[in-house]
Amino acid sequence: MGHSCSSVLLLFIIMSLMLGSAFSSKFDDLFQPSWAYDHFVYEGETLKMKLDNYSGAGFASKTKYMFGKVTTQIKLVEGDSAGTVTAFYMSSDGPTHNEFDFEFLGNTTGEPYLVQTNVYVNGVGNREQRLNLWFDPTKDFHSYSIFWNQRQVIFLVDETPVRVHTNLEHRGIPFPKDQAMGVYSSIWNADDWATQGGRVKTDWTHAPFVASYRGFAIDACECPASAPASESQRRCSSSNERRFWWDEPTLSEMNLHQNHQLIWVRANHMVYDYCEDTARFPTMPTECEHHRH
Repeated sequence: MGHSCSSVLLLFIIMSLMLGSAFSSKFDDLFQPSWAYDHFVYEGETLKMKLDNYSGAGFASKTKYMFGKVTTQIKLVEGDSAGTVTAFYMSSDGPTHNEFDFEFLGNTTGEPYLVQTNVYVNGVGNREQRLNLWFDPTKDFHSYSIFWNQRQVIFLVDETPVRVHTNLEHRGIPFPKDQAMGVYSSIWNADDWATQGGRVKTDWTHAPFVASYRGFAIDACECPASAPASESQRRCSSSNERRFWWDEPTLSEMNLHQNHQLIWVRANHMVYDYCEDTARFPTMPTECEHHRH
């Protein structure tokens, strides 16, 4: 997608802040299937990936990115989807990778879909949060976005922030800003944990389980595969010569409206927060003291 946009378009991006992605594209322009090619169905602008008792499926972006915003619209598996997981995420490579996850945990018919988010920094995750949604995500398409700059990572559902992970390097806590990330999605069987902790298994008589996608958008800094991390970070950060939209001062933290939205989500829809799990973490993780407020 690059950054050959005109100054007029750049101004529009800045003015619109995060209210919309600047570049939208077809699946084939940005992504490619990464496994189980025969489990992909193309219907016009819509891509469908299916899970059956033979295989799931997944796709990956054709390049990696550092900073910006990625979005896709997903209609999740309808009906009894217990045991299945549909994921949309960003990740770098290697054992010390960084990763930002949306994982949609299947449900038994009539139960709410749970959305699990997670953040990995230098190969360490265990930062799960779970929420239910304020709509039925199986009935229509909804947008899921990850916004990332050097100050914060924001997970958004229909442009409503549902999680923010803030840069706390000044407190000695590592922040994911030095590794380019690919963009991925997959659907697979995870009935050992996905639904009610693994108590409800996948009912294969309901297969195939189908997740549908459209509205792919990536407005981010492309990173050549051959570029070292330091070079990618330098070229994707604003300087005196160039100013990227995600480095605008207005995007260094969420605005008042977004903060109010996040408070509403946490109060009404969050069902699990690792920061509150004293059984797993007798000593509260350091970043939680900030992120919980």
